[in-house]
Amino acid sequence: MKDDIQNILISEQEIREKVTELGRQISEDYKGKNLMLVSVLKGSVVFMADLMRAITIPCQIDFMCVSSYGSSSKSSGVVKIVKDIDDHLGGKELLIVEDILDSGVTLEYISGVLRGKGANSIRIATLLDKPERRKANVTASYRGFIVPNEFVVGYGLDYNEQYRNLPYIGVLKPEVYGG
Repeated sequence: MKDDIQNILISEQEIREKVTELGRQISEDYKGKNLMLVSVLKGSVVFMADLMRAITIPCQIDFMCVSSYGSSSKSSGVVKIVKDIDDHLGGKELLIVEDILDSGVTLEYISGVLRGKGANSIRIATLLDKPERRKANVTASYRGFIVPNEFVVGYGLDYNEQYRNLPYIGVLKPEVYGG
């Protein structure tokens, strides 16, 4: 697995420090509010687990599973909800937790779906932001790192369901994904 990584872009230590910082800021911003974190599966599960432990105020969690990639390295642009949230959103402050904000198409779609479910507010927390690939008008309120337009894996991000368990963010060698 490690032989498929061209270089480490963000170390395990850098991720840990940034997640702590984001958790502190979210805790401050949502103090006294009814916060619900919604993880977008599967990629954000590692970030969500660490982020929720870094948040020091009460919060609820739920999960959505959407697909726009399949086994490809590029988004198809067609978003399909595989698993919707289970909980009612009325009166809640919603924070969508995502691994990477890339084209923004998926997050724009998810935000629209969730907006219709009665949340007081909807904001986005993303570990990685790839602004040069943006197609939709979506921005994150909480952003870990800006990354270049390279194929990144690790810390929840995958290629063909592999590499999610790497503890860092690495650039995948182009020959691995046919890039």
